[in-house]
Amino acid sequence: MEVCLSNPSNGGPLCGVRVLDITAALSGPVATQILGDMGADVIKVEPPEGDSIRGMGPARHHGMGAMFLHTNRSKRSVVLDLKLESAREAFRRLARTADVLICNTRPKAMARLGLDYARLAPANPGLVYVNIVGYGSGGVAADKPAYDDLIQAAAGIPSLCPGGGPARYAPIAVADRVTGICAANAALGALFHRARTGEGQHVEVPMMETIAALVLADHMAGLTFEPPIGPPVYQRYVSIRRPLPTLDGHLSMMVLTDRQWRTFFEAVGHPEVMDDLRFQAMAQRTQNLEALYARVESILKTRTTAEWVERLEAADIPVASIETMESLVTNEHLAGSGFYQQTDHPSEGPIRTIAKTSNWSRTQPRPTRPTPRLGEHSAEVLAEAGYSAPEIAQMFASGASKGED
Repeated sequence: MEVCLSNPSNGGPLCGVRVLDITAALSGPVATQILGDMGADVIKVEPPEGDSIRGMGPARHHGMGAMFLHTNRSKRSVVLDLKLESAREAFRRLARTADVLICNTRPKAMARLGLDYARLAPANPGLVYVNIVGYGSGGVAADKPAYDDLIQAAAGIPSLCPGGGPARYAPIAVADRVTGICAANAALGALFHRARTGEGQHVEVPMMETIAALVLADHMAGLTFEPPIGPPVYQRYVSIRRPLPTLDGHLSMMVLTDRQWRTFFEAVGHPEVMDDLRFQAMAQRTQNLEALYARVESILKTRTTAEWVERLEAADIPVASIETMESLVTNEHLAGSGFYQQTDHPSEGPIRTIAKTSNWSRTQPRPTRPTPRLGEHSAEVLAEAGYSAPEIAQMFASGASKGED
């Protein structure tokens, strides 16, 4: 499907917006895929060796790994070796026609290349330049490199393990992906400002500050107040907040209000538990969570997960069984909501992709292009930038660019 350049109702809410994407790994590609699915023409600039995650995960062909496929659809790939001046000039030409530039290379490196905001903005004052960085400018760590593991550690996520268990990272790239989502939001906000004023601007989106805000919004607790009125950490999240064991597995449930707790114990056949003064009201339960959940676990272990889910759903208690990565693929709800889409990729054959995460009444975001092969669109994009066929051939011959292998 080609990106619509004139009819937003067919091409998504960002139809006609051009995004220059000089990102790799996950945070930047997550951001630009969101914008691409909204209809933007995303030009992904890659080095000759390609994005660092092209080889990550299982693959049918070199450079087209599963994780890359899931974070780089709705884009065109052009190879530019930015160590060469001719490639940098091509990048500057592309930047002059871009609405948004998203970068997750360290700012000092972009400045050395002459491709920072200060150098590009004079030729394109309306440019929205989004810099994804590890740590915000002005802090002592501003120039440090950053990866998902490091930011999870720096933001304290591994310290929140329950029961003093071994420290571990969240088993998804939460720092990269959340920062990418925030970067896409920043780009959209800056585009809205430009639509009203005509002004472009530079926007910095630091991973550390983004994830620290995510963590502390839940766990600053008593340190919210000055002077502090208690310790940090919301204890429910790091103590009893866990799947509950049943006779044959685990389930997840959320029981909060006095009414819900009474209904729960009635549904499981033990209404007398609510006669205990420790459990009758939220204030008392909060002080006795371990005892409360020990009682809950002893009851749930007497029946299977399926039996409890059926009984608790009938009582209108929020409950869910635990899915696996395999069962998610065949999940009845996700299948019915249109979450998945099976497509035929031009080189990778049939693939299952995540088609949508939101529902729009007019301009539904959706994948606009299959994930590109390395350099698949180099000649096409350079021609759009005004290069003649002989000039493109010279770019290829010099190594400043290349087409797909």
